[in-house]
Amino acid sequence: MNDYQLLYIIDNDIGEEEKAALVDRFSDLIVSLGGSVSSVDKWGARKLAYPIQNKTDGYYVLVKFTADANAPAEINRQMKISDSILRQLITRI
Repeated sequence: MNDYQLLYIIDNDIGEEEKAALVDRFSDLIVSLGGSVSSVDKWGARKLAYPIQNKTDGYYVLVKFTADANAPAEINRQMKISDSILRQLITRI
């Protein structure tokens, strides 16, 4: 089991309930892959450093979790499928 950090940016144009559902969805995905989530830190809406898909602001979320070595690839794949995720980055601690 490895320790990871996941930082992702949600499209700020969607509703608050949809943002909360996305955060829960990806936390549940980590647990379903055999990992455990140690913290979910919602940074909130912030201005992007540069426009992404013609958006100038996004909702930032930082998740610290522990999982097997092949879990980040599946999490990354699921996030790329979602239209509401602007960017994601998973780093091993």
